Amino acid sequence: MMRNIENGTLRPEHIGQDVELVGWVSKKRNFGQLCFIDLRDRTGICQLVFDEDKKDAVKDVRNEYILHVKGKVRERASKNPDLPTGDVEVEVTDFDIVNSAATTPLIIADQTDALEDTRMQYRYLDLRRPLMQKRLMERAAIVRSMREYLDGHGFIEVETPMLGKSTPEGARDYLVPSRVHPGSFYALPQSPQLYKQLLMIAGLERYYQ
Repeated sequence: MMRNIENGTLRPEHIGQDVELVGWVSKKRNFGQLCFIDLRDRTGICQLVFDEDKKDAVKDVRNEYILHVKGKVRERASKNPDLPTGDVEVEVTDFDIVNSAATTPLIIADQTDALEDTRMQYRYLDLRRPLMQKRLMERAAIVRSMREYLDGHGFIEVETPMLGKSTPEGARDYLVPSRVHPGSFYALPQSPQLYKQLLMIAGLERYYQ
């Protein structure tokens, strides 16, 4: 594996440990003999420190480059209380550029100036934004909690499309008018009510789909 810990999970208890990290370059700052890079993955951001010996090696690194770094966790001299990893930083001892990146058409951050059309065109970049990833992870947690609750009360999950087969001739299709496109219709292979009746008669009265 290219990593032994995730970026956003670094805390003071990791001080002194050797770590391997992988992530996207979120921000780069040069301060004289030192270069600082914020490295981002889906768990968050951690600060990397490149000393004078390695500063020139990252001079061409830009936002959204993917880096694989090795280093030692140390306490930050200037802490950032707004960042979960703001008490620590990683002093880089070795690194590789896994992949370079061109200038992105939108800002990969919670706040972006991109229009909706641009976000949809470059959806894979839009989903890198921490805000979007947070929403997806929260949704996953809600669905997981829902399933755990229902399972704990004797319900089973049934993916009802596996119980039927759309007829090629469409004789059993149900036509549903579209509110968005007047004059157009959706064709549904089966009515959801048929699945409910089927499962009730089969004795699966406690199910969700």
